[in-house]
Amino acid sequence: MQKKKTSNKKEPQKNLLFGGGFKINWIYGIIALIFLGLQFTSTNSAEEVSETEFLKKVENQEVKKVTFVTNSNYAEVELNNISEKAPKLIFIVTDIKDIKEQIREKQTNDYVVEIGAREESKLFGEILSWILPLAIFIGIWFFIMKRMSGGAGGGGGQIFNIGKSKARLINKEDVSVTFNDVAGLEGAKEEITEIVDFLKSPEKYTKLGGKIPRGAILIGAPGTGKTLLAKAVAGEAKVPFFSLSGSDFVEMFVGVGASRVRDLFNQAKEKSPSIIFIDEIDAIGRARGKNNINVGNDERENTLNQLLTEMDGFGTNTGVIVMAATNRADVLDKALTRPGRFDRQIYVDLPDLVERKEIFEVHLKPLTLNKNIDVNFLARQTPGFSGADIANVCNESALIAARKNKKKVEKQDFLDAMDRIIGGMEKKSKIISPIEKKTIAFHESGHATVSWMLEYASPLVKVTIVPRGKSLGAAWYLPEERQLTTTEQLLDEMCAALGGRAAEEIFFGKISTGALSDLEKVTKQAYAMISIYGMSDKIGNISYYDSSGQNNGFTKPYSEERSKIIDEEVTRLVENQYERAKKILIENKDKTEKLATSLLENEVIFKSDLESIFGERKWKNYEEEKLNEMDKNSSKKETTKPNKKSGKELG
Repeated sequence: MQKKKTSNKKEPQKNLLFGGGFKINWIYGIIALIFLGLQFTSTNSAEEVSETEFLKKVENQEVKKVTFVTNSNYAEVELNNISEKAPKLIFIVTDIKDIKEQIREKQTNDYVVEIGAREESKLFGEILSWILPLAIFIGIWFFIMKRMSGGAGGGGGQIFNIGKSKARLINKEDVSVTFNDVAGLEGAKEEITEIVDFLKSPEKYTKLGGKIPRGAILIGAPGTGKTLLAKAVAGEAKVPFFSLSGSDFVEMFVGVGASRVRDLFNQAKEKSPSIIFIDEIDAIGRARGKNNINVGNDERENTLNQLLTEMDGFGTNTGVIVMAATNRADVLDKALTRPGRFDRQIYVDLPDLVERKEIFEVHLKPLTLNKNIDVNFLARQTPGFSGADIANVCNESALIAARKNKKKVEKQDFLDAMDRIIGGMEKKSKIISPIEKKTIAFHESGHATVSWMLEYASPLVKVTIVPRGKSLGAAWYLPEERQLTTTEQLLDEMCAALGGRAAEEIFFGKISTGALSDLEKVTKQAYAMISIYGMSDKIGNISYYDSSGQNNGFTKPYSEERSKIIDEEVTRLVENQYERAKKILIENKDKTEKLATSLLENEVIFKSDLESIFGERKWKNYEEEKLNEMDKNSSKKETTKPNKKSGKELG
């Protein structure tokens, strides 16, 4: 019985005629239809005839009475022996005097047509002609004000609610995400968990004389999980959670942004303790005073000033914690990030190997997987991927498997998904001449050979000469995840990047434009080594890097003579590594040619192909040792799990 009652309550929401509820706009439409109906119903019941047909009826003595409408251009005709069902006649009058004379000429002593005149009442038409244009202008005005106010308030009160906050109040029941659903990010979760604990049991901290932080800002690259952490806070905290974006404060009207900030904090104070979350706060939190072109009133700065006052001003915001997220911390105003406002700056970095494995385990749960899927392998193949990238890999692999009509997602589907995300879609239909294809094969083989022979270069995973995206060939490497980089490591990476251009010169005696991206990377890296990292003997331990971002780029912090020395050092550095790459390729010319031939035949080569040609690589990086430990630990878990499962099955 209870189920039937609940189902009956939901039925009115499916009303298709009124879209789920009656609105006042329907009344306006009904009134307009009534006016239009009254305007046209007075003449639509009569049959219209021509002037000639009317005169024929007079001549046949069928007309009893003619009434001319003096303020219009038509006349009404009443016929002899007319029935109730027969319609009246009307005809358009060109000249009233001429028609009257023709009627009199056709009259006889026994037949006389009664001629009358009247004025038509146009009251409704006149009212409609005044009201309808006015209603149209009012409707357009309301529509424009609704669009400007972003639909806030609803109904006809939108222009009065334009200064109201657009924050959405989220209850715990509305969010299913908790800290258990956030993989990795252990350091960020620890600080966020402490903020939630502040609101749950503030006396634990205040009894020792401590003060609850005013705010916390999440800083990190796109896709690292900043908004996900905020959702977890909303799911964990048993306090009101206000969520909105920084762009919700931006409006074309003066003072609206500041008014919305005041209204937001008033709502949060009424429901304190509470949390305010502002996503993409850089929309209103940019540093003030840098926009010198705009001399007039800057609405964005007024909004920021009001936010600064609300967070730490003369007013009290006890029990209100402000959280924010941004990936542009370098442009934020210093007054916003000082202690007392955003007391805690939580950096959300890209996940490392162990964290990537945890993220994969979360996103692999809804997929139907094959038994040979190794999570450690997937984590190893995705260096530099963010949490959003890993989620995209898992989703794309499922789509690829479904496209191939598979019942389960296999290892190759994940590899294809990674290739597509990194390099783009394969373009097998792209026409490439045999000479170009051979040049691409030797170019990619040059990269593979040099990187294989250098200690600190990233080891090869896969090379293909199938066009992907904008590139004619692509190579996948497994870079070592390190926190510090030495000069030798940078030089080896630079040498490996120049291996493709060096292979073209050695095997063909000429070079092509295919090394554009390699040269761009090498040039930037060389300038960074000399002018930023101080890795040049001539320049010395000097860095011209400006971390504050105040250097506008119009002036150089060094003289023209120093600029010339930097250019010379960059040229020397790049040319030395180019000659080094050529030397490595000449020493392994036969093996490089064999590798290129295999690439031409198969279009794709893997790490195993290089091991069969060059032998096993001499150097193993720290990342590989860490992965081996993870593999051993996972294998130990797998050996213990079957015994437990078999015991349960026997029981």
